[in-house]
Amino acid sequence: MRTARATDATLRPHDLLWIGDPHDVRSTSPVPAWATRKWLTLAPVVVRRETVIDDGLVPVGLRGHERSQRFAACVPRARIRRHVTPESLAQARAWRRHAGFAKLPCVSALNHVAPELDRLQLTWGITGSVGFALASGISTLRPDSDLDLLLRAAKPLSRDDARSILSVLQAAGARVDMQVDTGDAGFALAEWAGLTDRVLLKTGQGPMLVANPWAAHAPSLSQPS
Repeated sequence: MRTARATDATLRPHDLLWIGDPHDVRSTSPVPAWATRKWLTLAPVVVRRETVIDDGLVPVGLRGHERSQRFAACVPRARIRRHVTPESLAQARAWRRHAGFAKLPCVSALNHVAPELDRLQLTWGITGSVGFALASGISTLRPDSDLDLLLRAAKPLSRDDARSILSVLQAAGARVDMQVDTGDAGFALAEWAGLTDRVLLKTGQGPMLVANPWAAHAPSLSQPS
């Protein structure tokens, strides 16, 4: 699997980064005790979708071995040692290198969805707990874990195409959630494939309800009630 130099590469939400030292974590709150130097050497942090005030800092989320162990912070871009994208995990078929995970439904489902998504010529990647496990070798997975995927879609995706993709995911043999990333924001594929007039769009300024996630200036833009 190819990794990029974080100082040179564009960092996007859901990308995985390694820092290796709790002192590299910037937050107004104390860094939790579980985020030790040993843990951060092995476990990546994930880039969060948030507006960055200081160009030298990257908003990230730390995760521990337990589901309750989550912490939002920032890290200096210059201190990032390694960078792995969700797409690289999919392109390298990373799940084939981890025999210990292979029987879990959330992992084995990739054998079904990967060729179908590639056949549709989509740019997609693996996120969430499965992406974390495949990138780090640290498993927090359970038999009922979801498979979280990411679809890069800078150009509008029709609702019919969204329904076609959703049908692939629903036949995977596990619960699969896919987020669509427009480049500026993200939303759930299942919402766009449904009958709702508006979808919940996650932006760097917070969530918003929109009729067209790709519209630069959507007149229907509003804060969800």
